[in-house]
Amino acid sequence: MVSLNVIATLRSCYTDKFGVPRQSGLVPSAWGVIEFEPEYRRMEAVRGIEEFSHLWLITQFHLVNQENESLSVRPPRLGGNEKRGVFATRSPFRPNRLTLSVVKLDRVELEGTAAPRLFVSGVDLVDGTPIFDIKPYIRFADSIPEARSGFADTPPAPVPVHWDCESLVPDEVRIIINQSLAQQPQPAYHEDSDRQYATEIAGWRVNWVAKEEGAYVKSCEVDA
Repeated sequence: MVSLNVIATLRSCYTDKFGVPRQSGLVPSAWGVIEFEPEYRRMEAVRGIEEFSHLWLITQFHLVNQENESLSVRPPRLGGNEKRGVFATRSPFRPNRLTLSVVKLDRVELEGTAAPRLFVSGVDLVDGTPIFDIKPYIRFADSIPEARSGFADTPPAPVPVHWDCESLVPDEVRIIINQSLAQQPQPAYHEDSDRQYATEIAGWRVNWVAKEEGAYVKSCEVDA
């Protein structure tokens, strides 16, 4: 029997799994903080990590509870209509729910009772995500320019985001919201242009509609 220890927890700006980017790096401003479990909260564990600009996080889709009887899924990039084998996709509906994300290391906090903590950005994970391992991103080994990526060979084109409401949302949060909604997080199979979606981002509850010409924010209020 294989067992894994949770070494840390990711605190992120996404408190709701609906609206989380489908890949890391698509929302550069999306922030996260890696907080280590007590037994791994030691300076020796992160010595030298500041020499690397990016990190690999091995985590788990801990909020995905439903079991997939099939080993095929419907990727959003294909409109939710075509099936692919689960191991030919990055779907969260996989046997062990394991994830692999690249994040940018912004700074290392070495002082305080919670130290060491790692501040990262470009996250695609919901708040509270358990982390099983952290590895430095190695440019010569982890980047293969000539690699083929099947149906996901290019990043999705972002759509314009329009605000149809007045809001006191801070500029730094508005940037995260704009970059997140530009990735069209709504289900690919929903075609009702009047349907309103809601998610929570950085402490704000965002309501929007998705139309052909872009996303329209209808309301944005502090989440109670």
